[in-house]
Amino acid sequence: MLQTHAQLNSWTGKPIVLVGLMGAGKTTVGRRLAQRLRLPFVDADAEIESAAGMSVTDIFAKFGEPHFRDGERRVIARLVDGTPKVIATGGGAFINDETRALILDQAISIWLDAAPAVLADRVRRRDTRPLLRGKDPLATLTDLAKVRNPFYALAQIRVSSVAAPHETTVEAILKALRK
Repeated sequence: MLQTHAQLNSWTGKPIVLVGLMGAGKTTVGRRLAQRLRLPFVDADAEIESAAGMSVTDIFAKFGEPHFRDGERRVIARLVDGTPKVIATGGGAFINDETRALILDQAISIWLDAAPAVLADRVRRRDTRPLLRGKDPLATLTDLAKVRNPFYALAQIRVSSVAAPHETTVEAILKALRK
C-alpha cells in the first residue's frame, strides 16, 4: 500500500534526512522512500557537485576535505528549508556540529546503520569514494565507524541497513515513521 506523507503524522511537514556511512544506502533508499511517500528526493552530494561545477572526488582532490565539508554544510542548510522532502547526505555531513544541530532541529534524522563488512561489499562496486582511494575498504570503514557511529547515534531514528533488498530498509523506515 502506498502511503502519503500526511499519513505519517509523527513528522509531517519536516524534511527527512538520511545519515550514515558511505554504502549504507542513503541515496538508493532515499529515492525509493521519497517515491513511496510521494515527496521530492534530493541528494546532497549531487547538489554540492552542481553548486561547485565539479565532482565530489575533484573537490576533495583540488581543495581538500575541509573545503568540501564547508560547502556541504552550506548546501544542507539550504536543503533543510522546512519543506517535506527526503534528503540523502554524504557520510561525513552529520559529523559537522553545525550541520548536525540544524538537522536535529529542523528535520527528522534517520541513521542507516550497517556493519562495515556490508558497507565494504557495497562500496567495492564503484570507485567514486575519495576517502577510500588506494585503501582497504573494510579497514577504512571499520575505522570510520568507530569515529562516526557515536555521532550517527544522535539521529532521532536508527534503522539497520542489512544485506537485503533496499525495499527492506524502506519498509523499516516507514514503520519507524509511523510510531
